[in-house]
Amino acid sequence: MNEKMKRVGIVGLGLIGGSIAKAYKRTPGITVLGADCDASIVDFARLAEAVDAELTDADLKNCDVVFLAIYPQGVIDWVLSKKEFLAGTTVIDCAGTKGRICEKIFPVAKAHGFIFVGGHPMAGLHRSGFKFSREDLFDGEPMVIVPPGNDDIRLFDKIKTLLEPLGFGRISVTTSAEHDEIIAFASQMPHIISNAFVKSPTAPRHKGYSAGSYRDLSRVARLDPDMWTELFFENKSYLLGEFDTFIASMQAYRDALESGDTKKLRSLLDDGSRIKREVDGP
Repeated sequence: MNEKMKRVGIVGLGLIGGSIAKAYKRTPGITVLGADCDASIVDFARLAEAVDAELTDADLKNCDVVFLAIYPQGVIDWVLSKKEFLAGTTVIDCAGTKGRICEKIFPVAKAHGFIFVGGHPMAGLHRSGFKFSREDLFDGEPMVIVPPGNDDIRLFDKIKTLLEPLGFGRISVTTSAEHDEIIAFASQMPHIISNAFVKSPTAPRHKGYSAGSYRDLSRVARLDPDMWTELFFENKSYLLGEFDTFIASMQAYRDALESGDTKKLRSLLDDGSRIKREVDGP
């Protein structure tokens, strides 16, 4: 299955990059090389046996795949600075938005003889950093990829083979625009809503009164503000559209409650329940 895969490079050894490293180390015979802006993290990852050695420029051309588990602007900057070393390899980024990355990097990859595929592993935790990384973080979870074209079956097969040791349950192929539009709804808005929800003045007094509903809604309120600020601005246009829809919906609930319109409020609640069943099943 992975006889031909010998060497994996990872740039950024936080939660995602560290988990990628640990997942590949489950497969005998694969050498994992890692790089991070904090050299002490690379040392720690080596001590934890998540990486075998530091990833250098000279190693890049010998890697079967290089993962970029860094912020969107970092992906662009890294590829532009390393493009001369990447001929013949495959680069997959793991950033949360795809539009600007793919627009900038696809032509660079074509011109310099390497493959670039936008990627987004749909897995994570509310804590960040290498110390929280896990070898099983991606097991059974979805992976979204954005290839430079949608008609290269050999490329799809290659990417599936490269990703196989990570244990994803499903790999979806899409465009950068569709990815960013759906992510605005499915990931970014939940983080904003969760983060705003816990700002209620009632929040400090919730203990002893809250259970599953509070845990579910507030889980992702604890986030990395630097990363999510960049992601939100990267996806500003789609995210603003989701804001408008959400605010209009919330206003409808508030208006019904304030006016004492029981029939209207029940209808809104029933409509939301019906949509949830239709979208996600019973």
